[in-house]
Amino acid sequence: MSTVTGFILTRQWKDSRQGLVLKYWLHTPQGPLLVEQTQQEGIFFIEAQHLENALSLTKERLHRTRPLALKSFSQQPVTGFYFTHQRDLRAAANRLKENGIEPLEADVRTVDRYLMERFITATMTVSAGLIEQRGSFHRAQNAVIKPIEFEPSLRVISFDIETSLSGDQLYSIAVYGPDIQQVFMWGQTPLNNGQVFNDERSLLIAFMAWLQAYDPDILIGWNCINFDLRFLEKTCQRLNLPLNLGRNAEPLEWRTTSNNEGHYFVLIPGRAVLDGIDTLKSATYNFESFSLEFVARTLLGKGKLIHDPDDRGEEITRLFHDNPQALADYNLEDCALVWEIFDKTHLIQFAIERAKLTGLPLDKVGGSVAAFENQYLPRLHRQGYVAPNLPSNPQGVGSPGGYVMDSRPGLYEHVLVLDFKSLYPSIIRSFKVDPYGLAEADALWHADDDTTPPALKEIAHYVPGYRGAYFRKQQSILPTLIEHLWLARDKAKQQHNQALSQAIKIIMNSFYGVMGTPGCRFFDPRLPSSITLRGHAIMNQTRTLIEQKGYEVIYGDTDSIFVWLNQTLTNEQADSIGADLVDYVNDWWQEHLQSEYQLESALELEYENHYSKFLMPTMRGSSQGTKKRYAGLIETTPDEQYTTERKGYRLVFKGLENVRTDWTPLAREFQKSLYERIFLGHPYKDFIRQIVQEIRDGQHDQQMLFRKRLRRKLADYQKNIPPHVQAARKADEWLTQQGRRPRYQNRGWIEYAYTTHGPEPVECLTSPLDYDLYLERQIVPIVDGIVMFLGESFSEITSHQMNLL
Repeated sequence: MSTVTGFILTRQWKDSRQGLVLKYWLHTPQGPLLVEQTQQEGIFFIEAQHLENALSLTKERLHRTRPLALKSFSQQPVTGFYFTHQRDLRAAANRLKENGIEPLEADVRTVDRYLMERFITATMTVSAGLIEQRGSFHRAQNAVIKPIEFEPSLRVISFDIETSLSGDQLYSIAVYGPDIQQVFMWGQTPLNNGQVFNDERSLLIAFMAWLQAYDPDILIGWNCINFDLRFLEKTCQRLNLPLNLGRNAEPLEWRTTSNNEGHYFVLIPGRAVLDGIDTLKSATYNFESFSLEFVARTLLGKGKLIHDPDDRGEEITRLFHDNPQALADYNLEDCALVWEIFDKTHLIQFAIERAKLTGLPLDKVGGSVAAFENQYLPRLHRQGYVAPNLPSNPQGVGSPGGYVMDSRPGLYEHVLVLDFKSLYPSIIRSFKVDPYGLAEADALWHADDDTTPPALKEIAHYVPGYRGAYFRKQQSILPTLIEHLWLARDKAKQQHNQALSQAIKIIMNSFYGVMGTPGCRFFDPRLPSSITLRGHAIMNQTRTLIEQKGYEVIYGDTDSIFVWLNQTLTNEQADSIGADLVDYVNDWWQEHLQSEYQLESALELEYENHYSKFLMPTMRGSSQGTKKRYAGLIETTPDEQYTTERKGYRLVFKGLENVRTDWTPLAREFQKSLYERIFLGHPYKDFIRQIVQEIRDGQHDQQMLFRKRLRRKLADYQKNIPPHVQAARKADEWLTQQGRRPRYQNRGWIEYAYTTHGPEPVECLTSPLDYDLYLERQIVPIVDGIVMFLGESFSEITSHQMNLL
């Protein structure tokens, strides 16, 4: 028996004459490995009450049945229906549904179930009597596979294509990696970093041959699935050429969703494809724009070699004909930018860790529900249940939002922020919130003749939730999963494994959300409500505990409490109070949960920050405090990670103009400078007057441009046309008059200015800027938002200046 260890790159299935075949491509230290499990069976489950009818409806396609020691959430015994072909399983499931019978778990793909029931996520050992060499890879059939810890070292290349502006011609393909920088281009001019070919066909054949020889595990790119690979597919179709990029020269598999028009997903057998945009979003990165130019400049401080998006298409075509070497350099630089972005943000390691934690394919986009179910279903089966189906007519969709307290506006000294560590996951752990636990309590409730809830009679075994929910304490599944993830994240932090820590954080937080969406088979409003409403109660009680200590809580948001100490203190004294409050609150919750519910508390309040100066603003035009908007100054030591150019402090802005992309760069920078002066006790009135004068003198015109996204097609804006849409229409009209292509018809970002003739785009900005409007909408709100707490106003500070203008 030979044994190797590997990491799953792709998974597929196929129906054959011999039955269902499951195919797993693995990266191993010995090279690529194809594991084929033949003569497999697909399965779904039928409740006992439907068994006879289900048998009569499916007998032509059914391979076998088997009574199982499992039951549904309706407490019905179930029978397993087994099929030797996936097409038979689908046809049987559809026929049952047409006749009013719900086959349970029929939507779970056999190729995924095979792994999850063996608790295999992404890494495994493969043991087989024969692991045979098949050219550039190995193959094992009907192997014994088991989960194992394994750190893969995957081979990655970044790729990018260049095409004609009309989209009917491929110019070049570039590839980039630590040991390869090469361009494939058709034409006659030799390249110093690539090869040239007589035509597109020769180029594509050479590229596919090179790919098979280099044999990467992962392809990365920028919008590489929905543009680059789709373009290559269409080009190959036009040339009657198969696009065989998979291992063993296998072709690509495409799919799309009916509700996601124009968005494609691809499977390349044996190779994962990671799109930079989707992978950044999965890792919770957020940018004003996800264009390669913008992200590269934000993260790397450099961008593409051709900057102007309006002329880029024409310039690429011009370079192809007049300067192929420059085009090759441009093509290769795009690949390099993608590579450096992946490297800087550790996206490959993040994707690996996410796959190992969840069982999701390496290149899976989104997948919070799938990640939850991959982990939950096999454990649920071992507790004697099969999972319900997706709700067909969900009732009570949603749950109460997170706790947000009414704020007390003001300009404060010494405000502490105390933050519950992973509040929602800790509630799940502490109060045993769990679909299985809920089903167990429901079963006991309905079986009980008494009107007294079973949880009240057997407090040792059940804990109350909200909206009538009760949860079994023992053998809970989700709290145990959360605990394992929690401990793993603590370990990842200790080891400074940022990619793993981030992956675990995203997964833990998503487990709350999936139970509240109808897209999850375990959807039940009582589950998320038992988390969020419990969170409300915890935050309110924590506020009471802190105020009983003589301090004032001025704001609270989801899992954070803002405490005003209301006394003159040193930073060291404030830190000591914060530490004491954290210990007091954590001890109280530990004792409370033990005495009230006989539960161990996983609630953990942490001392997050000490703001020596803190602003909680009012809502504009009101005396009422805002929510999720504040600013503060944190004093630091020079060696701390977050310091400004003037060592010793950092400014924090939350939800204010300084961090909002729909405000001008001038307004954002002005707010930062003004708040900095006021927080540090420096003079600020002359600064305000100076900025006003400079604006009127036209010194900041380039900083007064707005940049806003068009979220719909331009033609879809019909009523109440906002300024950025007006500017976009003017821009496209002007571009058309210049004989150029309109830029904004199908969404995009628009830069524009407020002028005396309304909003005008940068493309044709001809009118004078409306400085009075800028002052009114951009400067005055920022100034009044803070100086009002000093008993002043913008008009008072600038009144003499205005009279002179």
